[in-house]
Amino acid sequence: MSLRHHEIAESRHRILNPVTEEKLMLLGDICRLGKGQRQLDLACGKGEMLVRWAERYGTTGTGVDLSEVFLTAARERAAELGVADAVEFVRGDAGAYDAEPGAYDVVSCIGATWIGGGLTGTIELLRPALRPGGLMLIGEPYWNEPAPEGALEANGLEPDDFASLAGTLDRFEAAGMDLLEMVLADGDSWDRYAAGQWFAISDWLRDHPADHPDADDMRAFLAHARRTHLEWNRRYLGWGVFVLRAAG
Repeated sequence: MSLRHHEIAESRHRILNPVTEEKLMLLGDICRLGKGQRQLDLACGKGEMLVRWAERYGTTGTGVDLSEVFLTAARERAAELGVADAVEFVRGDAGAYDAEPGAYDVVSCIGATWIGGGLTGTIELLRPALRPGGLMLIGEPYWNEPAPEGALEANGLEPDDFASLAGTLDRFEAAGMDLLEMVLADGDSWDRYAAGQWFAISDWLRDHPADHPDADDMRAFLAHARRTHLEWNRRYLGWGVFVLRAAG
């Protein structure tokens, strides 16, 4: 899937991962956010976490993403909520963003650890920007059960791309991070995230000619996404946001 295809599939989503609005705000409560704290969010999508937390807790923040479509939505949402002066959105490669060292109380990458080549690389990417004692938030899939070959093939994954929950803990600890808390998606929030894409793509296909340059890819993505979610991902694949702090 190209970036353009993700923009189509997630056109109706505010939160570009399986976390609900309620769990997004629960996560902010867990982090004990307060006025004036700074957050850096890499691969921020439409910036819903940054703008909602700025509105509720008085935080400030910077979001970085490749998609100008998503960033335009983020800026519009910030203006709608009256926090445009508290957050900024930068278009660019989140994996190459030059963040101010030690400047942020919270650093995050929610559901996009590909920017660092995986979980461990993304931790190392985020670490320099975090102040001593600050919090790191990582959104990452995990396997509810050992993944059969069909699930790996359908998702285009290698066996060690993700781990079990306990295996994910092992990876955090090996990277020198303590796991403090977690907020996990459930089956319903997974369904809302996945099925919302199906509806959006179906309507997009109805609204565009069959020979549109993106049409074949979107038809193929829709058919594959539905079957993969129903046959494999609802049973085997979990997803969560993990709250971390440097060990010691």
